[in-house]
Amino acid sequence: MSGICGYLGRLQDEIGGDSAALLRRMGERMAEFDASPVRTLQSGSCGLAVAAPTDSISLHKKDGVLAAVWGRPLLDGSAEQVALRLAGLWGARGPQACAALSGAFAVCLVDCLTGQVLLAVDRAATYPMHYQSTPHGLLFGTSGAALRLHPSAKDELDAQSLYNYLYFHMIPAPRAVYRQQYRLLPGEYLHYRPGRIERGSYWKLRFDEDQTHSFEQLREQFLSTLEQSVLRAAGGARVGAFLSGGTDSSTLAGMLAKVQGSRPSTYSIGFDVPGYDEMGYARIAARHFGTDHHELYVTADDVVAAIPRIAAVSDQPFGNASAVPAYCCATMARADGISRLLGGDGGDELFGGNERYARQALFERYEQVPSSLRQVVLEPLLFGVAGNLDLRPLRKARSYVEQAMVPMPARLDTYNLLRRYGAAEVLHPEFLAAVDPGAPAAQLSACYWDTQGLSQINRMQALDLRYTLADNDLPKVRKACELAGLEAAFPFLSDEMLAFSARLSPEDKLKGTRLRYFFKRALRGHLPPAILRKKKHGFGLPFGHWLQTHAGLRALAFDSLGDLKARRIVRADFIDTLTGKLVREHPAYHGTMVWVLMMLEQWLRQRAVRREAELSRQGAAAALRDG
Repeated sequence: MSGICGYLGRLQDEIGGDSAALLRRMGERMAEFDASPVRTLQSGSCGLAVAAPTDSISLHKKDGVLAAVWGRPLLDGSAEQVALRLAGLWGARGPQACAALSGAFAVCLVDCLTGQVLLAVDRAATYPMHYQSTPHGLLFGTSGAALRLHPSAKDELDAQSLYNYLYFHMIPAPRAVYRQQYRLLPGEYLHYRPGRIERGSYWKLRFDEDQTHSFEQLREQFLSTLEQSVLRAAGGARVGAFLSGGTDSSTLAGMLAKVQGSRPSTYSIGFDVPGYDEMGYARIAARHFGTDHHELYVTADDVVAAIPRIAAVSDQPFGNASAVPAYCCATMARADGISRLLGGDGGDELFGGNERYARQALFERYEQVPSSLRQVVLEPLLFGVAGNLDLRPLRKARSYVEQAMVPMPARLDTYNLLRRYGAAEVLHPEFLAAVDPGAPAAQLSACYWDTQGLSQINRMQALDLRYTLADNDLPKVRKACELAGLEAAFPFLSDEMLAFSARLSPEDKLKGTRLRYFFKRALRGHLPPAILRKKKHGFGLPFGHWLQTHAGLRALAFDSLGDLKARRIVRADFIDTLTGKLVREHPAYHGTMVWVLMMLEQWLRQRAVRREAELSRQGAAAALRDG
């Protein structure tokens, strides 16, 4: 798990005096999967450990200041000595020095003389940043697993975070899976001073919904920004690209061919299951752009082998099943000698490509109907006079109105599995009593209305940048690539592309119910017509189907859920109903909950394995000292 971590504070009592050995172990934990070189910096009661390829880490140590920048950011347009120059800006600008950085990064800067720490992540939170305040100082790092090795780190699971996982299928920032540990949000910094912690934003996405540029001007800006973003993401590595056959990955494959001036390597996975395979579209794009294309059909056996590894590389429970095909794709690329893969993540969110944008636009139309007509005519007619008529058109109309009457953003969660099952039906009573079931919805609402006054599509975009991307899709791809031993890069999430998206009018993102209106117009002539016309499919895993047909995968899943019963998080009778009845009735729908619960148990098992290994190491070290 490449990254950076460290501490500030007089922690000798907790670490037994051997701070150098502790830092080394923390660094080695981060390098566990990709074998990155480990380096450490120390000064007085401060320490940093880094584990990453040399060209993705900038380090600085002078006059009691330690600084590490992970990633390949530019500082005021230059890539040279980023950590050194950031340390200088820190003295002049304080936390706002981070605004001078562009690109993907995580920053740890420690001033050992004044006892101050600056932590920050980039505008998309491409990399995470965990931290924990202690009576003696501050622990921090991009890896929760590395942080956990420190004797002052909390090891008690946070019940609310586990509830949030079951709700979102991941744990969104600012919480972390352990009590009293937290994570930074996109574009956020943390400034620590003795006795005081300040979190703030050095950047926020600002929408301009009144742009007046012509289509041709916007198209020229977009294509230029895209080309520069791909060129920068591809620089200095043997690079390839994920190619699913969708508009985003196909766009990047074509632009990569242009900037490289040669045939780029592209990688696709497929499933030999009807309704789940998009390999045909990937082949269309590969032929159109002349890529050196590679394919792999993922099997249920591949999934069985990958599940424990995905759990092991994850800092906290992670329930996005697409991590498995992403890992299989990355493994294929690594075997081919690729060291960095470009992912199309962000295109949907920045340019209006998610199907829910169109669906919610339909509901928004009902809100535009005069309230007198809605409340006096339509609703009394549908739910009163005609309420008992079981006619298909009336059923559809009632369903539409019922959903439209739910305010945003709560309406986005009407399909949430935990809500549909009912938290009391799913969760053990003791666990449920220890959490706030309304917290996830409140968190979503606060984020949604933080951009109050803007169009619905832009408020949804802001929500997706934080939840869909920073806490879900980016960790999925980044961890899958790390597990395979290579890097991930996301050209659509460059600072310049984020700024360009914010200047597009709402209608350029969603015209009526037409998704990606500007994006598709701008790429006519670049993308094959079949790719432009195709409906969104996604990178879904046929898990529900394989649960019914593959004995090994079913055994792994059901055994995991059987062991989960004893943890008193999920009700045993719900697990029995889920595995014995529901998943047989609707494998694809209920299979999602099987996956989420299985990955929770798998992560808890990996946590126990790591704990036992660390206790064994500590026992051996104590025996050597006493011997």
